Amino acid sequence: MQVDEGNKKEGREGRRGMEGRIVQLREAQLTINAECYLQLHNFPMDEHSCPLEFSSYGYPKNEIEYKWKKPSVEVADPKYWRLYQFAFVGLRNSTEISHTISGDYIIMTIFFDLSRRMGYFTIQTYIPCILTVVLSWVSFWINKDAVPARTSLGITTVLTMTTLSTIARKSLPKVSYVTAMDLFVSVCFIFVFAALMEYGALHYFTSNKKGKTTRDRKLKNKASISTGLHSGSTLIPMNSISLPQGEDDYGYQCLEGKDCASFFCCFEDCRTGSWREGRIHIRIAKIDSYSRIFFPTAFALFNLVYWVGYLYL
Repeated sequence: MQVDEGNKKEGREGRRGMEGRIVQLREAQLTINAECYLQLHNFPMDEHSCPLEFSSYGYPKNEIEYKWKKPSVEVADPKYWRLYQFAFVGLRNSTEISHTISGDYIIMTIFFDLSRRMGYFTIQTYIPCILTVVLSWVSFWINKDAVPARTSLGITTVLTMTTLSTIARKSLPKVSYVTAMDLFVSVCFIFVFAALMEYGALHYFTSNKKGKTTRDRKLKNKASISTGLHSGSTLIPMNSISLPQGEDDYGYQCLEGKDCASFFCCFEDCRTGSWREGRIHIRIAKIDSYSRIFFPTAFALFNLVYWVGYLYL
């Protein structure tokens, strides 16, 4: 606490008490530059109680005693205060005695209760992060064969979240712990990155299985043609003949009577068999359909826990 002596007005008035002691009344007007140490774990939903202490460390209690003139301290109209990020909640005062070796000293404390305003951070950080996460879900409704469209959308949303994270961090002091805003931005980044990785996994498995299925069918056709030829017969190429293939009709052939060893069985021909008992069947081609439900539900649950936990608990 710093006291500006140049802006100090002091008046003294002395009178004699009933017991012969001289009681000195002192009034002073001080300009004080005080600091308040903030704990930013709940930023930007944090509330603070900033103390301002008055005490005499040169005169103990038996020599000088401080008392409040009124039980409660009154302040000027808060609407004239220049608090842009904080809202003034209230004012409290207390008196306590500090026991030391040299004596007992009276400490008078005023607590300024402040609550941070969330309007700026809601507009600049929270709403853009939520919209970016929702935008990343659009790729689940785009055809899986549209590789440029889905890849560009995923990379754009990831870069946008990176920019928003950097901007949000600039409005904070360099603290070594995680704040509430850091947690929200990090989870949003994870959702956006997971949406991009979802398409990467989908494209990898579908493209590989389509290629392997096509090669297997070509080998089978060649084998059947070569075994069906008689001696002296002529092989006629049939390039114009193509076998009908259904949509999403690809995958490894499961051996009859064999149990599917994979926990996530992704092959159409494995749908019937003993593996269905106690196992989960997930089709790779329908991961987009699963993601349309899983991602919004998980993000909604996270927001519910996040806002209830920080605002009401």
